[in-house]
Amino acid sequence: MMISTNLDTFDLAILRALQVNGRASIQDIAATVGLSPSPVARRLRLMEEAGIVTGYSALIDEASLGFGFSVFLSVKLEKQVDDALARFEQAIAGHPEVVDCWLMTGNRDYMLRIATSGLEEFERFLVGTFTKIPGVASIESSIPLRRVKSGQARLG
Repeated sequence: MMISTNLDTFDLAILRALQVNGRASIQDIAATVGLSPSPVARRLRLMEEAGIVTGYSALIDEASLGFGFSVFLSVKLEKQVDDALARFEQAIAGHPEVVDCWLMTGNRDYMLRIATSGLEEFERFLVGTFTKIPGVASIESSIPLRRVKSGQARLG
């Protein structure tokens, strides 16, 4: 099984090609990276088996679907013990408004990104749903003005 420290320049080039176009054929990737299709297919299979490539998906513009308003929520729980963390994570899992959630270090336990159609929908979600999750001690919200940089995975 490959590990990330064993990636060479061809492996990184294959990953970059996939980040540009996840639907690219093996032949197209091979032409881009300067290898024949067989070694590209073998390298890609090894990276999939090693968990470096974890899947394939489409990038979707949330604003085009009517969810162009994002809010970041910093959440502090009453207790940071395993059961409380698990209950919180289970409680938010079923809410499509929560598109990203990270367990954090520091003075807050979680950072979430909420995607809604606008401030009114965010308020309904916050007041009608989120504040009713048991174990939440405090919430701070921040509204981003614009995205300065967006990326996928760091490759180097």
